[in-house]
Amino acid sequence: MNRLTRRIGDASARRPWVTIGAWVTALALVLPLAGLVGGSFVDDLVAPGSQSEKAMELLEDRFPEASGGSAVAVFAVPEGERIDRHRPAVEAAVDRIADVEHVATVTDPFTGGTISPDGRIGYVQVTFDVPPMKVHPRQIDALSDAIEPVRGDGVVAELGGDAVFINAETPTSGAEAAGLLSALVILVVAFGTIVAALVPIALALVAVAAGLGSIVLLAHATDVSTAAPTIGAMIGLGVGIDYALFIVARCRENRSAGQDNSTALSNAMSSSGAAVLFAGGTVVVAMSALALTGLGFLTSIGLSTSLVVLFAVATALTLLPALLSLLGDRIHKARRHRWLRMRRAKKSENPESPEQTAWWRFAHRVSGRPWPYLLAGSAVLLALAIPALRMETGFPDAGNDAPSTTHRRAYDLLAEGFGPGFNAPLLMVADLRGPGVDAAGIPELARRVADDPGIASIGEPRFSTAGDTVVLPVLPTTAPADAATSDTLERIRGVIPDNVAVSGLTAMTDDLTRQLTDTLPVFIAAILVVSILLLMLVFRSVAVPLKAAVMNLLSIGGAYGVVVAVFQWGWLGGLFNLHETMLIASPLPTIFFAVLFGLSMDYEVFLLSRVREEYDATGDPTESVARGMAVTGRVITSAALIMTVVFLSFVANPSPLVKMMGLGLATAIVLDATIVRMVLVPASMALLGRAAWWLPRPLDRRLPRIAAESGGTDEAMESVEAMETVESDDVPAPPEPAPAPTARIS
Repeated sequence: MNRLTRRIGDASARRPWVTIGAWVTALALVLPLAGLVGGSFVDDLVAPGSQSEKAMELLEDRFPEASGGSAVAVFAVPEGERIDRHRPAVEAAVDRIADVEHVATVTDPFTGGTISPDGRIGYVQVTFDVPPMKVHPRQIDALSDAIEPVRGDGVVAELGGDAVFINAETPTSGAEAAGLLSALVILVVAFGTIVAALVPIALALVAVAAGLGSIVLLAHATDVSTAAPTIGAMIGLGVGIDYALFIVARCRENRSAGQDNSTALSNAMSSSGAAVLFAGGTVVVAMSALALTGLGFLTSIGLSTSLVVLFAVATALTLLPALLSLLGDRIHKARRHRWLRMRRAKKSENPESPEQTAWWRFAHRVSGRPWPYLLAGSAVLLALAIPALRMETGFPDAGNDAPSTTHRRAYDLLAEGFGPGFNAPLLMVADLRGPGVDAAGIPELARRVADDPGIASIGEPRFSTAGDTVVLPVLPTTAPADAATSDTLERIRGVIPDNVAVSGLTAMTDDLTRQLTDTLPVFIAAILVVSILLLMLVFRSVAVPLKAAVMNLLSIGGAYGVVVAVFQWGWLGGLFNLHETMLIASPLPTIFFAVLFGLSMDYEVFLLSRVREEYDATGDPTESVARGMAVTGRVITSAALIMTVVFLSFVANPSPLVKMMGLGLATAIVLDATIVRMVLVPASMALLGRAAWWLPRPLDRRLPRIAAESGGTDEAMESVEAMETVESDDVPAPPEPAPAPTARIS
């Protein structure tokens, strides 16, 4: 792996303008093509094998006119007025809505009885001739244009319903730019030069631009979730900056050690470049594992994020060495502000060896008393994770979105005028060809369901043209995300015959939540097994991968707990602009685990690869951890700060899922870079001693080797590989210090 990244970097550095031209050409092709033929984003909310999927398939096959998506145009007037005073304006809007493409039927609120008891709120029911996931944003925009003139008549007019909510694009807050600016400030402080700080930002933007263009093209071929671009951009910005940061920092470190520019860059690509390749691959594997859930929208999020991460890795391995070769010494000696020049001058007069750094001293302090530090750090993470034990999940509905969105305002008006259950419609679908209830038994079935205390009303049955399928609309008494609605749905499904199924958006999202809950343990186990095997391949150790998995679980658990405390319990909610508590979005634990496990492994690889390098050189397990922390501490801290500010910028996003993701990821990165890397890693490595690097001979023989020398010449690599053929069943004795340090990945 080290040789591969060295050769890629050397080739890019030898032909920098060719490499830059290739990237410019790629962007010039991808971005316009995405604008021309790219697809739109849609959430496939069908849980495979569920009852709601069965009902939808039956409707699409036999009763397509009943399977179309629906929207609601809501009209309201101030207290004390009645909507019928504005009847001409509303009826004109109804006529305009009827002319919108794919609109099959429209109800008139004044003749259809859809006026609230106080006469203040009315709604127009709009039915499309395509399923809700297939309604194009153009149709939603056309509906919005159709109701706009009514607002000029002094009437509140909003759009809601399943089709509008499902197809609403995830908005942006603009705070992402503030996150990038904060990242730039951190990079300037870390590197001391503007040029060195701008390079990682530029690479991250290139990677995100190419990745988002590819996601739009992917949407042309398959359904891609509306949340995929935002999550992809969030992760892409974080890893794109970090991957470039690690390589630039290693290049500058090599340059400070006396290597010329070409050699410093080549060795940085061999060491940190290999780490970037492995770390990025880990994130891709973790995100691709979302396909194990069997849910289309999660699979699309995993694939989309993987695309952005792959572009981040590609820019770091090719575009970065090309830029560094052109910049030469300017990456180290660019113009600085006065205080930075003074800081650098003072540092150059009194250069710090690893033994003089606070990281080295703190690592030895922890290693000197490992048990108290290990127990204290673990206790903090476990305490933060306690709220996660009370996590309640549910699928976000329109009532969780920002009040600035039209579907949220329509949701509130409908709940006010017709009760909270109006926003949670269910659809009972009976297959009259199958054994169970027949046409004559439909009235009795309706009465039995209506007797349930959670049901507000049941509409008139609609029969298909062939008479073999019947649909009954059902309204519960509670809101879509209310746990009582899920209980009502379960009771209804327990009393209906086998040839009857319940669907509708509320039933579909409830089935999704159940499937996510059932598949989460399998998903977590799969990622743990794969990550442990990958780390075992890289570090040739049993204990290190197991330790990494346990510590990552602790930091993820702590982040879960913080999200529950803020969003579900309302702690510090005002700080995050939350006006109400809400359930944790059911996709969040799964997406969250995939992203965080991949990102946590990044820091694990960067730190422990340097620790292994020092161990191979000194044979001292305690000193190797201290020196590894000393040389990577500032870089990892800077990288963690950058990811934290980037992720926190997404907390301002109006989408509940994105807001939760931003806070959770930022929390996990902070915990991982502080408690885990600074306390738990040195404490656990001190307790393990040389056993940390033990690998049984039979396992060592069977595992393929993907490691090579970190930064030396090819001859040194060959000598190291020859040395590594000598194995032992016992804890290995440390090798003699080598002229050139060796490592698996750095």
